[in-house]
Amino acid sequence: MILLLKFSSLIIIRLLKVVLYMVKMLEEYVPFWRELSPTLKELLCSETAERLVRAGTVLHGGKENCTGLLIVTSGRIRAYTVSEEGKELTLYRLYDRDICLFSASCVFSNVSFDIFVEAEQDTRLLHIPSEIYRRVMESSAPAAVYTNKLMSERFSDVMWLLDQVMNKRLDTRLAALLLEERDNCGSDTLNITHEKLGNHLGSVREVITRMLRHFQDDGLVLLKRGSIELVDIHRLEELAAASQR
Repeated sequence: MILLLKFSSLIIIRLLKVVLYMVKMLEEYVPFWRELSPTLKELLCSETAERLVRAGTVLHGGKENCTGLLIVTSGRIRAYTVSEEGKELTLYRLYDRDICLFSASCVFSNVSFDIFVEAEQDTRLLHIPSEIYRRVMESSAPAAVYTNKLMSERFSDVMWLLDQVMNKRLDTRLAALLLEERDNCGSDTLNITHEKLGNHLGSVREVITRMLRHFQDDGLVLLKRGSIELVDIHRLEELAAASQR
């Protein structure tokens, strides 16, 4: 009996540790966590799972698949579409603390997206099932407001990409500006903010940050806290040719 009690106590302790860990993760990565009711917090805590996925794993496979909400805690995933000819087009990449909403598109009435999501790196993420997230959204105004804002941002990402595909202007202008700043300061390391770059180009900080992340993924620059290091000058010059004075 004593051994049974000890064993039961160990199980309870382990379960408590798991619960406390999940509460800590949700508190850190779900922006509206503190504004949820105790009931909704308990629901999310019990239904959210932490997953570790290997690079190349397809997490969401088109509009017929409703995976649920994915929150990246480390690594990187990408959302992309596939043409009838099988050609892929990356819509956006998601990094630490980013949330993939299109993988839970069935949460929204009369809205569907033929989008695929895969891990570009070994990635750790939190997975909230679609039905659970729908219940949270329907019961919590802060959750609904945040979700609408996030949906708007993702649509903005896609529209930004569409603009790039159609006229390819901002990337060449940004590359030209980076080279101009290099000439001005006489260094490959630029101490300039993303917001200031946006002000130069008539754009906003968020768009410039996304573009610089693409540049970094392509090996053109290295982003550091408070600075940008130009890594491949030759390729930047080729990219900037259409916009240089």
